Formats: sequence, structure tokens, C-alpha cells
Amino acid sequence: MSVAAAEAPPAAAALPAPRWGRLALTGLVALLCAAPFLLVLVISFGEKVEGGSWTWGLTLANYERFFLGHDWPNALSLVYPQRLWFSVWYAALGAAFALALAFPCAWAITRRSRRTQAAWLAFILASLSLSEVFVVMGWDVLLSRNSGLPAWLKALGVTDMLKDGGWFPLLIEWDLANPRDLKFKTSGFATLLAMTYIVFPYAVILLYPPLSRLDPSLAEAARTMGARPWKVMRTVVLPAVRLPLIGSALLLFVYLLGAYVAVTVFTPPEKQTLTVTIYDAVRGQTLDAPFGAAQSVVLLATAGLCLWAAARAGVRR
Repeated sequence: MSVAAAEAPPAAAALPAPRWGRLALTGLVALLCAAPFLLVLVISFGEKVEGGSWTWGLTLANYERFFLGHDWPNALSLVYPQRLWFSVWYAALGAAFALALAFPCAWAITRRSRRTQAAWLAFILASLSLSEVFVVMGWDVLLSRNSGLPAWLKALGVTDMLKDGGWFPLLIEWDLANPRDLKFKTSGFATLLAMTYIVFPYAVILLYPPLSRLDPSLAEAARTMGARPWKVMRTVVLPAVRLPLIGSALLLFVYLLGAYVAVTVFTPPEKQTLTVTIYDAVRGQTLDAPFGAAQSVVLLATAGLCLWAAARAGVRR
């Protein structure tokens, strides 16, 4: 053995990774996510007292009221499960419509030059500065009967044309008309329109990165082999971005599941979602915080169940 080798200092032992970073992250997640949920969960077992206050307790009466009604066992009422269904229905349709519109938009942006892409992305990011209240206020004006789209359609003669064509009974059934004129408030159409508009920029931002990273040679090779554009999109592009599409859909769905302003302004009272009744229970007329907390727990559990089911379906495929 040489002298240099003999005198070489031993290699420093690898130091273990510091744990304070993981502990700090775990504490932050627990503080911001787990603690509020646990607090709401505990409150959901409380009891309401006279005067709009409540006390700590351990009862399932709030959950029984949610699933079976206030008068159970004398009478069964499914008002709150029905509102939960409307919450899921509006959120699923709004997310689907937003993705259906955002996907071709994001695809078209990725086909442009870098400078054009940057300009479009800056414009879309700027639109995110508009709050839900501002967006709903704008659509409220556009859909109003006196100064919005119904008035324009009436001035153009479209309303009379629909009446003469026998379309009004169907439009009335869909809450898009009254016996005299067209109307879009309140209706499921207006609710989905506002929800789709609110999450459309998010959908474009979520879909742009995976589409921009897609190898253009794949689509070019398919076109060279004679595939039409729609077949290229269906067999090459969509399978390549399947997981980002599923993730984007789930994120938009969860976001819309808690929509409040759009539902309050545009949804008919008999079809309003669970977020409205939660607000009424916590801050509105009823002032029943435990029951509002129970509704929140059910809504959160439903969101988690939908996310789990969609993730399982996406992995199996």
C-alpha cells in the first residue's frame, strides 16, 4: 500500500437528511387542513340551543336530519340529499363543459409561436384576477330580461320566431322562458354558463403544460400514415394527456362543488345546492352551526368519494 493511500483521510459518513423540514411541512398541513376539518367534524355532533347558539355534544341528530328529514320518523324528507345531488350535478357538468372548451383552446395555443403563446397565457392569467362576484355580476347584467340577451333576442325577432315554431312549451319546461318572453334567470342554463366561465381559465392553464410537452412528431407520424385530424386527436393526443385531463377534471369539480355566488344568483330555489343551505345554517336565517357543520362534512366526504372513484377509474384504464 502506498504512503499516500495510507495517509488519505477516511470518507465522511453520509449525514441523515434533516427532519425539521418534514416536521414543519407536516405541522403546516395539519394546521391548515386537518385542524379545520376536525373542528367542523366535532361541531357537527353538537346541539343547537335557543337564541341561535349551540353547545358541544355527541349526537347523530344532525346527520339523521340531513338524510331523513327534520320530522323523521313521522315523515321522510330528502330535501338535503337532493341538494347534495344538485351540487354534484352542477359541478360535474360545469367541469366537463369547461374542459370541453378549454382543451381545443389550449391545443391551439400550443401550436402557435412562443411569443403568441406568452401573450395568450398572460391574457388568461389576467382573467383570473376577476373574482366570482365580479363574473356573476357581469353575467347577471348580460342575462337580465330588460337589458340583456332576452331583450336583444326579442328585438331581433327571435322570440316571436320561437313562439311561432312551437318551441316555447319546451323552453318553459327548461326554465328558459315564461309565457311571454325568453328568460335565462333563474335557470340551470345560467348556472352552468357562469360556472363554466369561472373555471375556464383554470382549465386552460392546467391543460397547457401537458399539451405543450407533447411531442409533435407523434401527430405528424399519424397524419403521414393517412389519419384524419379527428382520428389523430382521438388516438394520439387524448391518450397521451389522459391523466392530466382526469386531474384537471377532478380539480375543477372540487372547485365548483363549493360554488356559492353563481348558485345564489342563477339557480332556481328548488334546485339550489348544498352550499346555500350551509350558509343559511351558519350565517343565514336558521343559525344552526352544528347542522351546517354536518352538511359540510357530508359535502366534503362526497367530494373525497368522487375523487377516489375517479382516480381508481383513471388508473384502471
